[in-house]
Order: sequence, then C-alpha cells, then structure tokens
Amino acid sequence: MTHASLPPKASRFVDVERLPWEKTPYPGVETKSLLVDRATGVMTLLMKMAPGARLPDHEHVRIEQTYVLEGSLVCGEGVCKAGEFVWRPAGSRHEAWAGPQGGLMLAMFQIPNKFYRPDGRETDFLGKDWEKTWGAKLR
Repeated sequence: MTHASLPPKASRFVDVERLPWEKTPYPGVETKSLLVDRATGVMTLLMKMAPGARLPDHEHVRIEQTYVLEGSLVCGEGVCKAGEFVWRPAGSRHEAWAGPQGGLMLAMFQIPNKFYRPDGRETDFLGKDWEKTWGAKLR
C-alpha cells in the first residue's frame, strides 16, 4: 500500500531500510526522505555524510533540529557527537561538515534550508531555486 492511497488521518509507516539513499549536489552527502510535506515545507531526512563531507554556506530559514546517530556533525560553533542533539534558530547561517568518522543524522526542518552559491544563486538542498520552490510557504 502506498501512502497516497491512505485516508488523510491514517498513520504513515516508513520502511526506512528499503528506502534508497539519494545523492545530493554535495559530494559525500546522501539522504533518505522520511517525510516531505511539499504544502508546508516540513521535512525529516536521514542524512549520511562521508568523513569530511561538507554542507556549504546555508541558512536555517526556520528552526532546524539534528540528532546525531553515528559519528559527528561539526560547524564553527562546535561538535555534535553520536547520541547528542543540536537545534538551530531560524535565521542562523553557517557551514557544516562531518567529522573524521563521517556521520549519520536524523535532520528535521520546518522548511528546507537556503544554500548560498558562489555564483549568487540561492537554492534548496537539491539545487533548485529556493524562492520559486519554497518562498511562498513563508507567506
């Protein structure tokens, strides 16, 4: 049974093991989409980062929450290790990278991050124009 065929108030059970890892524009970073609500921008991802893999300059447009399952997630403000949790306020901006063992994280977003590209573009995690894809969700 697919989720699309379920009644609106039914629980959605996700077989995470069977979900494929999805490539991202960032080398060494892959995700499994556990929840994506395109109407609101809410999303929950399982994110796997190879040792030293980087997420470039980005803004957490709304609150972002990350629970590190394995390895570590590092930014200029500190290190979040396995079994630890970090959340970031709306409007915070930084780069992040995996520690020497890489990392496996559960990441929850109220709306996708805005990535600032060197060429001036502002994109979402998948490289799509952020304003066109998600801007209306803030209004």
